[in-house]
Amino acid sequence: MNLAEKILAAHCGKKTVVPGEFINVKTDVVLSNDITAPIAIREFRKIGVKKVFNKKKIVMVADHSVPNKDIASAEQTKVMRDFANEQGIMYYDVGQMGIEHCLLPEKGIVLQGDVVVGADSHTCTYGALGAFATGMGSTDIASAMATGEIWMKVPQTIKFVYHGKLGKWVGGKDLILYTIGQIGVDGALYAAMEFTGEAIDKLPMDDRFTMANMAIEAGGKAGLFQVDKKTLDYIMSRAQRPYKVFKPDADAQFAQVYEWDVSKMEPQVALPHLPSNTKPVSKVGNIKIDQAVIGSCTNGRLSDLRLAASILKGKKVARNVRCIVIPGTQQVT
Repeated sequence: MNLAEKILAAHCGKKTVVPGEFINVKTDVVLSNDITAPIAIREFRKIGVKKVFNKKKIVMVADHSVPNKDIASAEQTKVMRDFANEQGIMYYDVGQMGIEHCLLPEKGIVLQGDVVVGADSHTCTYGALGAFATGMGSTDIASAMATGEIWMKVPQTIKFVYHGKLGKWVGGKDLILYTIGQIGVDGALYAAMEFTGEAIDKLPMDDRFTMANMAIEAGGKAGLFQVDKKTLDYIMSRAQRPYKVFKPDADAQFAQVYEWDVSKMEPQVALPHLPSNTKPVSKVGNIKIDQAVIGSCTNGRLSDLRLAASILKGKKVARNVRCIVIPGTQQVT
């Protein structure tokens, strides 16, 4: 079995699973935010249970509108805050919160070998840690909060092998944009994307989070990296509970395998209106911009901000350009 199949088999009580098989999977972390949690909470009430299955495995984050921008967003957050207090679950509000997909790994909430489901499409971010993480609808999250399980179809896995050594200014974001440009926004539809190769081995954790985060932009169900020393070093000081490292079998089966030599890859630019419309920077030309945003769940970590700062050092933002910087978490700030 490959990495995704190993994790899913362990979480559904089977020795093996195969692509296309329907299984019930036990969850380690169930996530929602200020946009999606209120819907999940409403559906949870309809189920009729009084308590969540395990208060230590459910986390809610005030993420998208903090501080609240209007009455509607304040009411959304209040629903989530009241439910979190009632149930005693993990909850991150103003002063503690951040972009959820930067925050959960930083806090050691997500660990290697976990199955993570979240009411947010970029939940696949946590595959950088060797977890099977995927986004789901709020009604599915309500069920997961009540039962601790989800049902799903075992996805096929596509393997992506990146050979060579990356040049200056080229990192995880460029690798995933290039990949999406090659296979399209539906090129990995309902598939687990497993990233490997010499270039991946050299990638720091922040770049791996970026790649896993954008698996969904290729239609992926999950994006996964094998656990290595960098992964263990990242998690060692953060883990608050036991975890298990899964490794794929040497003869693991894949639906497809893509291999690229990325030694001469340039920085990649995604142009409107799809992330698959990607070109090397040398072919983009001079395009006037009105606004630049540095941050997001894809690139809001400290290394991203440092890289941007190194480019801007000694310079000023152009007079007619608006530049917005959004650190991923309070710690990044």
